[in-house]
Amino acid sequence: MSCHITPFLHLSNELAKRGHEISFLCPKKAQIQVENINFHPNLIKFHSIKIPHVDGLPLGTETASDVPIFLTCHLATALDQTRDQINILLAKLRPDVVFYDFAYWVPDIALEIGFKTVCYTVVSAASIAIALVPARKSCTFEEMMKPPKGYPLSEVVLREHEARGLSFVFQEYGSGVTFFERVTTSFARCGAISIRTCRELEGPFCVYLSSQYNKPVLLTGPVLPEPSSEDCLDEKWANWLQQFRSGSVLFCAFGSQVILEKGQFQELILGIESTNLPFLIALKPPLGVKTVEEALPEGFEERTKGKGIVYGDFVPQIRILSHSSVGCFVSHCGFGSMWESLMSDCQIVLVPNLADQILNTRLLANELKVAVEVERDENGWFTKENLCKTIRSVMDEGSELGGIVKKNHVKWKETLTRPGFMSGYIEEFVNDLHKL
Repeated sequence: MSCHITPFLHLSNELAKRGHEISFLCPKKAQIQVENINFHPNLIKFHSIKIPHVDGLPLGTETASDVPIFLTCHLATALDQTRDQINILLAKLRPDVVFYDFAYWVPDIALEIGFKTVCYTVVSAASIAIALVPARKSCTFEEMMKPPKGYPLSEVVLREHEARGLSFVFQEYGSGVTFFERVTTSFARCGAISIRTCRELEGPFCVYLSSQYNKPVLLTGPVLPEPSSEDCLDEKWANWLQQFRSGSVLFCAFGSQVILEKGQFQELILGIESTNLPFLIALKPPLGVKTVEEALPEGFEERTKGKGIVYGDFVPQIRILSHSSVGCFVSHCGFGSMWESLMSDCQIVLVPNLADQILNTRLLANELKVAVEVERDENGWFTKENLCKTIRSVMDEGSELGGIVKKNHVKWKETLTRPGFMSGYIEEFVNDLHKL
């Protein structure tokens, strides 16, 4: 039961591969979106949950990808109203372990029925550690500017305008509960915390979280699906990309939830255009318009015809990143995209929007030095000039910075793709579950 269904299904596939049966509780629309990546349908069974309508949500809303980020607080209210459905289903299924994230009331059901609970989070340990721990007790701006007591010494910190944006965690997220209360209660009352990360990247943050909540923190590793020989890029995209020389294409994607203001949307695509490199941009339409075409600057389509595409729907991100023509990934640095970028051979340029994406960006750009971040002003806005300059700083031939981040990136990719690295984490995770 999760707001992040795809990584939960990736983990389910790994558990099913090792013979475990999984019951997946989700809305019907979410099931349709992901059933093609259920690689073990004989062991992973979907059970549909009916999402009630609540005021503030468009009719038919079932998943976070249906609404802009500022409406997900109402979706949390709808999630809480499914509690009776969940209770009935779990009483029938009698699971050994239930994985959840935002459904902070699951441990109450566990006491009634009798099962173990794991709060599984698919955002970075660093972003949880800086904002969602008992040591973080105040929502004043001055307090948000400082890391909580005991936070590991690192470059993963917030700037002034970013700290101001983090205050949302103390606002209501669902009826009668703040985001902070929802998440910290989920962590405090589960049998174990689990995070989709690895010690090599975030070890100190995981140790800190374990000490804050006084319970084990179990790591699954990145849990990325292994590429299949049948997993080919759609002919439409493959034919377009193969027109361009190796490593020359910019690919930009900001995930399913980031919706830019129109001004920032236009700055982004104009900045990419001004690099004079071929590009594929996959973004949701900006606020206030229904299609990306409506938001394109005057003359943009004519100037970039045959050289660039702006697309307003889903694209197969992992397969595009692995195409030989793609040389740079301009990303929002969501946690899933962070892992996918590290597993690619592309240069990484980061334009984070939300608080966790900002902290992921600091991890890649400041700690690991495998990426570069686009500079913003004190209000958090970036310009087309800064975006273009940042992309060119890693894509220009002979660039010193480009060479440094590429060298560091190669080392981290070698670590993550080392034989047994990912499977080792899953095996350890399964053993830890048995210990519960």
